[in-house]
Amino acid sequence: MQRLKYIWYIAQKDLKRFSRDRGALIFFVLFPLMFMTLFSFMGGEAEDPRFELHVITLEAPGGLSYQIISSMETDEEAELEPGTPIIIWDKDYEEALRRVEDKELDGFLVFPEGFTEGIYSGSGTKLEVVTDPSNINTRAALQGLASGISSEIGSLFVMASSSLELMIDSGQLAPDDTEGIQTVVSRLYTGQDVGGGMTSGIDITIEKTGELEAENGINWSLTGYLVMFVFFGAAMAAEAIVKERENHTLERLLTGSIRREEILGGMFLGTAIKGIIQIILFWTFGILVFNADLGLAPAAVIVLSLLMV
Repeated sequence: MQRLKYIWYIAQKDLKRFSRDRGALIFFVLFPLMFMTLFSFMGGEAEDPRFELHVITLEAPGGLSYQIISSMETDEEAELEPGTPIIIWDKDYEEALRRVEDKELDGFLVFPEGFTEGIYSGSGTKLEVVTDPSNINTRAALQGLASGISSEIGSLFVMASSSLELMIDSGQLAPDDTEGIQTVVSRLYTGQDVGGGMTSGIDITIEKTGELEAENGINWSLTGYLVMFVFFGAAMAAEAIVKERENHTLERLLTGSIRREEILGGMFLGTAIKGIIQIILFWTFGILVFNADLGLAPAAVIVLSLLMV
């Protein structure tokens, strides 16, 4: 119990000296709050970035993939609705693959050779997605685009089969008229009705569910400021021990009944109390002034802050 009293005496002495040091108070309290305020107003505005999706076909010109990509390719970016991705038609597969490997391009969607033949014959085909593994968003977007194309083609396949059966039964097409059958199928897959009316067969629909809101930068920077300035406070505490030796305060304490461990324990306790005060001021200022968010587990954040001290 006596040792605890000595430790508390040293801690009180350290805190009293600290409260009288204007420079220390400014560095501990005022400067961190000013620092936090200054950098909180230096964040940029929130922007709604436009996704770029690259598409390539390995088929010869005239294939169905050419017509599909033509219907999706972006002509005028300025005319796109907010949030609508830009569809870019790349012509060189090897160059695009090299750019992905060199991390110059996030990824692209590939229509393979024989795509048209696989669709028309009903044997099926596959779309290929090439991405850098680290670009999760691009991979998901390209996979979604591929799934959308596959679903659209599947629906059109059923419609084309039904249309051909009806046209053959009604005598509009002969069963052995291969060229006529391919013309009808091509029109259906590329969004043309049999009468020649042009529509886009494959569309990308974007549904806007709300405005893009900027992240509160203080949520990310506040913890960094807290660690930095509490660390500076610990460094100043180490400097205080050196000053105690220079002004012979430690010698006078050691001549009494106070031990080294009690002196260091008291200084450590005083530093910890100053760190806790900093944490309380930081979080209170951040929450009340900048509406900082403590996340899903506020209690855990506070506990971790205390453990850091």
